[in-house]
Amino acid sequence: MDADSKEDNVTFNQLSFDNPAERFSDMKPQAQHQRFPGSDADLTPPADHGETSYRGTGRLTGRKALITGGDSGIGAAVAIAFAREGADVAINYLEAERADAERIGGLIESEGRKAVLLPGDLRERETSRRLVADTVEALGGLDILVNNAGNQVYQKDFREFDEEELDKTLRTNIDAMFWLTKDALARMGPGSTIINTTSVQAYKPSPILIDYASTKYAINGFTKGLAMQLAAEGIRVNAVAPGPIWTPLQVTEGQPPEKVEQFGENTALGRMGQPVELAPAYVFLASPESSYVVGETINVNGGLPTP
Repeated sequence: MDADSKEDNVTFNQLSFDNPAERFSDMKPQAQHQRFPGSDADLTPPADHGETSYRGTGRLTGRKALITGGDSGIGAAVAIAFAREGADVAINYLEAERADAERIGGLIESEGRKAVLLPGDLRERETSRRLVADTVEALGGLDILVNNAGNQVYQKDFREFDEEELDKTLRTNIDAMFWLTKDALARMGPGSTIINTTSVQAYKPSPILIDYASTKYAINGFTKGLAMQLAAEGIRVNAVAPGPIWTPLQVTEGQPPEKVEQFGENTALGRMGQPVELAPAYVFLASPESSYVVGETINVNGGLPTP
């Protein structure tokens, strides 16, 4: 090896790379419980939504997005990323989540983008009509829809299944997605994108999350079928499938309290994921960079095997 090659090799080896297995190693999940719908502000440890780490490059300049569940968790990380990529963003949330929503709205506005806060229960049909109308009025259009809001409550024994909770999960995860997408399509044109949040549960269902896993499997089918119908119109539909991500969903009956401390240890990386680690997948699917990606699902799950 000549001197120049040796010097180059030393320089390369001295570079500091982010080890994904050790990233967020100081953020260990702690057993805790919050009342539904939960709050990011009360999550211990706090989740990372990219507040200080996500850097935009203008990939969504001039775009106008509506994100359900945009006040916390994955939706909040996507809202921050979209704003830093140049998009104006409307976020939907439950009234009880207003404090989280206002914080995310402030972060969007700090990027010089317009933030629209739209409270409303997606289980009510009229909510989706209002969300779309208010988004279009406030932002001047709508060309990115992120169907992200979801309900997840564990049930250890199927024989004791709570039928009211089943109805809540189906209406939040499935009905609302159908309604909102239908209403949004009336305002969308070529170049628009729809991104649905599915889950690793669609491929590897937990026995205590049967209803939730069933809805996520259905979202996969919805995504592929609608994508085939709309592709010729220039509207792309895709999905992102998160693995174990640290959000208030996990501590509001999403997981048994005794399992929270081991949350994410079954992944190849051996840890839970943070919402910020999902944001780039949504940005990619929303941007022209993914113009030839149709009906696909990006798995962001720390290495859990999927079909």
